[in-house]
Amino acid sequence: MSFDFIAPAYRVLEGIAFGSALQRARTELLRNLRSPQRVLIVGEGDGRFLTELLQRYPGAKIDCIDASERMLKLARKRLLRTNPSALGNVNFICADIVRWEPGSVRYDLIVTNFFLDCFNAVALPVVIGKLAAMSSSHSQWLVADFHIPPSGFARMAGCALVTTMYAFFRLVARIPATRLIDPALALHSHGFRQDERASFLGGIVVTEIWSRD
Repeated sequence: MSFDFIAPAYRVLEGIAFGSALQRARTELLRNLRSPQRVLIVGEGDGRFLTELLQRYPGAKIDCIDASERMLKLARKRLLRTNPSALGNVNFICADIVRWEPGSVRYDLIVTNFFLDCFNAVALPVVIGKLAAMSSSHSQWLVADFHIPPSGFARMAGCALVTTMYAFFRLVARIPATRLIDPALALHSHGFRQDERASFLGGIVVTEIWSRD
């Protein structure tokens, strides 16, 4: 799975399809986090979330991992342009999260924005379990993703959008998922509870903070 092929055009494509909704979802709950010190961002993309995180929490030390080398280059270039003094706070890692080994580091914030929806029902619990094992006993998890509303026109629109999106990304990025899997059960099983939630585009896009105590 890699977004190298569409990395240069990703922001434009996102804007055409969703306007500012996805970036708003990424950043909406940033202000409500508990001043993170050690952060793991998985599937950052082109760096727009990273720059916002460092602007709000300049003391955070961040491991930013993405399987796309082109996305990481875009993220580093953006940070160099907007906040060059923060470059020393970020470790950019090009790796597949399934194979990556972080050592003994424990993170107090895990971020998976529009990342968990790339995995199927077999892989998703494995990925969440691995990330949960990297988190501290009092960590938070920020997740933004797509969601199928329960009823009405929003449900029909959500189903059509998600079906089209999966067909596209399976073709251009080789993601393993064919349908949207709710990560809530796996997050609960590792001791996380949902603290906050916000929604966009009639509930088709959601962002949540999950916490361990």
